[in-house]
Amino acid sequence: MARMTEQPVRWSKATIYADMWVDPDDDPRESVGDGTEGETATLRDYLAGYRMTLRMKCEGLDAEQLARRSVPPSTMSLLGLVRHLAEVERAWRNRIGDGEPLPKLYGERDADFDEAVGEQAQVDAAYADLAREQAATDAALAEHPDLGERLGKDKIAVRDMLVHRIEEYARHCGHADLLRECIDGRVGQ
Repeated sequence: MARMTEQPVRWSKATIYADMWVDPDDDPRESVGDGTEGETATLRDYLAGYRMTLRMKCEGLDAEQLARRSVPPSTMSLLGLVRHLAEVERAWRNRIGDGEPLPKLYGERDADFDEAVGEQAQVDAAYADLAREQAATDAALAEHPDLGERLGKDKIAVRDMLVHRIEEYARHCGHADLLRECIDGRVGQ
């Protein structure tokens, strides 16, 4: 049986806690948002923190590394996660809209992962797509400050949409931890 001979060595920038991504005093997520003054601010802070975590997990990698697959037969990659989360943002916005839904960004059924390739133009486009879709969904929800208000044909509460988005990012940040460690040994917190 063949063995992997080039396993990355685990490493971290942290000096206080070796298993952390960065030292707590240097963690940019600690300054995200406007604090936890109320439920809406708390939910938005958690969402912003997970969004930043995903970006941190992708920092410093080239296009090939971002597109590197996890383990066969999975097509999951960090680039695929960025593309997938852009699709997720659009899908949630489609659920609350009254008009025709916007088309998928990357095509049908897992194209966000399956078609992720290590080309810088695709990486740049994926980050632009994610930023645009996040901003558009945030703006759409900002028009509905009542967390109990129910939107769209499914009558989903604004609170539920925020929690589901947090859940999606949190789950995929766990995937990103493992993907990054496989790429260069960098461990996460």
